[in-house]
Amino acid sequence: MKLFFASDQNFCFDPAHKRSACAGTGQDGESRAGRPWPNPRFEVTGPLVLDRLTGLEWPKNASLFEFPLSFDEAGKSVAELNRAGQFGRSNWRLPRRRELFSLISHAFFNPALPDGHPFENVFSGYYWSLTPCARLPGEAWYIHLGGGRVFQGMRHGAYMVWPVSSREEADDDPPLPYPRFVPQDDGFLDRATGLVWDKNPDRPGRPLSWQEALESVRQRNRENPFPKGPWRLGGVREMESLLDMAAHSPALPKGHPFNGVAQAYWTSTTSVYDAAYAWTIYMEDGRVGVGFKEKPAFGVWAVR
Repeated sequence: MKLFFASDQNFCFDPAHKRSACAGTGQDGESRAGRPWPNPRFEVTGPLVLDRLTGLEWPKNASLFEFPLSFDEAGKSVAELNRAGQFGRSNWRLPRRRELFSLISHAFFNPALPDGHPFENVFSGYYWSLTPCARLPGEAWYIHLGGGRVFQGMRHGAYMVWPVSSREEADDDPPLPYPRFVPQDDGFLDRATGLVWDKNPDRPGRPLSWQEALESVRQRNRENPFPKGPWRLGGVREMESLLDMAAHSPALPKGHPFNGVAQAYWTSTTSVYDAAYAWTIYMEDGRVGVGFKEKPAFGVWAVR
């Protein structure tokens, strides 16, 4: 599955947290970088829905199992689907974290799924992923389908289960390029996504508010125009594409070249659940949360 595709947040916000024109804001709704979505994105075949963006196939019923289950119960229940050949398939599994995150919309909430999605019975709460937490192996990642937050929790907790399958024989992700990061001017090119990340992952050197973070990148572009394109504050999908769930402290790929990685970063993506907040990435484990825009609490890592 591709690591990085465009956000569906095609609008921006002013300092009063109201929707505004995007030109010159540096927000996710302006850049909309990444692989474009197919139209239509979802193809329904009876009880199944093919996501044409990722190649993954999901049950149309997002509450196939009616009640929350522990992580072990979830695994056993999905195994039972395979034994029964549910919907003519025997390759059902819990989705990996990034696969479940691929469904998340950053333009809608309750549920946080793309406009016009065909799914039914979506619970606006937490769903399990298959992915363990590298720092805390007794925990696994889950995603909130109401708002889109990504956290980890103890496996004895009870959350909803939405299995996934693939039409392809191989369910494993394709291997990433190695070395993944190569020097390019004053940054490092991520060969897995085509994004260039600032070689200094905390250039301001102190926590900023969200508006300060956006302005710091705009000011850098004014002072040092770059012929290959301006720097920007990465959107939540761009920032998430950097993460490696097999690593922690920071949750970056093995052998990455970055020094001085901050604890957490702003993204240029506003939380539509409450526009006074913006999406943030926590680097210790890779949590995806939100921060109050007016509080100087997070770092800036520029991308182009």
